[in-house]
Amino acid sequence: MQLQAVLKILGILLMMFSTSLLPPLMISLIIGDGGATPFALALIITLLTGLILWWPVKQHPQEPRLRDGFLIVVLFWTVLAGFGAIPFLLAPEPAMSLTEAFFEAMSGLTTTGATVLMGIDDLPPSILYYRQQLQWLGGMGIIVLAVAVMPMLGIGGMQLYRAEAPGPAKDKKLTPRIKETAKALWYIYLGLTVACALAYWLAGMSLFDAVGHSFSTVAIGGFSTHDQSIGFFNSPTIAAIACVFMLVSGINFALHFTALRDRRLGLYLKDPEVGTFLGSIVIVATVVLATLFAFHTYQETGEAFWHGIFHVVSIATTTGFTTSGFHWWPTFLPIMLILMSAMGGCAGSTAGGMKIIRVILLYKQGRREIDQLIHPSALIPIKLGGRPVPDQVIDAVWGFFALYILSYVLLSLAMTATGADLVTAFSSVTACLNNLGPGLGAVAENYAGINVAGKWILAVSMLLGRLEIFTLLVLLSPAFWRT
Repeated sequence: MQLQAVLKILGILLMMFSTSLLPPLMISLIIGDGGATPFALALIITLLTGLILWWPVKQHPQEPRLRDGFLIVVLFWTVLAGFGAIPFLLAPEPAMSLTEAFFEAMSGLTTTGATVLMGIDDLPPSILYYRQQLQWLGGMGIIVLAVAVMPMLGIGGMQLYRAEAPGPAKDKKLTPRIKETAKALWYIYLGLTVACALAYWLAGMSLFDAVGHSFSTVAIGGFSTHDQSIGFFNSPTIAAIACVFMLVSGINFALHFTALRDRRLGLYLKDPEVGTFLGSIVIVATVVLATLFAFHTYQETGEAFWHGIFHVVSIATTTGFTTSGFHWWPTFLPIMLILMSAMGGCAGSTAGGMKIIRVILLYKQGRREIDQLIHPSALIPIKLGGRPVPDQVIDAVWGFFALYILSYVLLSLAMTATGADLVTAFSSVTACLNNLGPGLGAVAENYAGINVAGKWILAVSMLLGRLEIFTLLVLLSPAFWRT
């Protein structure tokens, strides 16, 4: 373990994060909402801490190895949530405890969208902007941003990228240099954000709301500047725009890059993960709409249609926006939607969940085992897109799934131990582990009613989901610390 290399990069990343406090600080100074002092203090504290970590080891020549990369990523996301909580903690409005501030910051950075705040409409604009910005930074990953804009990370940037990037195929690079890969991803991310903001603005949102919601839409986060989320605008047009950008952001950004570079939109149709992703949404949407129509949940057909479609897309992509609240829908629909979030979006997207590609491989492996029972001597390869999938990838997917189920069960039991009822416990863990946000029971509206112990358990769930379990649990292995 190269502790000096870890401290060096951690210091650089903290100093870099401190600059993200400048926009809300400027907004507060211009508007005069009383939030300038908390943001200024948070900036100074974060900058000085990063400087203190970096300065003694700035001349350290060694680059981080893969093992160091895992430690840096986990430490950074944990530490970042702590420093990201400082403005919430110091701001006179909202008055938040340490637990609440950390929970909100972790939810923002992991793009979960679970909130402990009530009366969001009345919060200072600088705080509202800051919440949305946290999700935007966390969407593509601050580590990837750092690799893109901080050449001093050098070769070690690859180790950070591999440790932080979502999905089972982490070694695939779009360009020969990892820095250029990270830049390409961020250019697409930024372009989608700008396009989404313009679309929202033209559809009737204020410029402030348009920018804020574009941050959380493209990041697939779910934070809103209003208590009623997208339902505040009561606009099918805005809901349709949100659906489009949620779907686009739920697709592998590497595929976006390749399609744009080669100018071949047909790549989307040929990609098996995209087909499964969109197909599953169509199937679930059909079931939802049929049930809503059958139970006359909404008075008008058109209203049922756009509310139904919107919630299916929002939950399937793990965004967590709402228009009317799906928790009061009839029969099995709320549970089905919550469970659907476990699939999530495509690998390499900003969505949470297990990722569609893992679900596909799990299904194909199950089919292979059945076929193997029928034909014991046959060699049956698993193919994806016409290409055989290496056995080591299949083993990794099975390992991930086993740890996912184990984590889910243990965290749910821990939540019940805090006094939460079964519906609240299991749905809150599902929503946080899959980086969804809204749950059922006591967390259908917000997480303010969860006790202190429960909030910390759910914060760990968010981090596990964002780092896709392996990155965090690898630190608990004795082999990791063995020299």
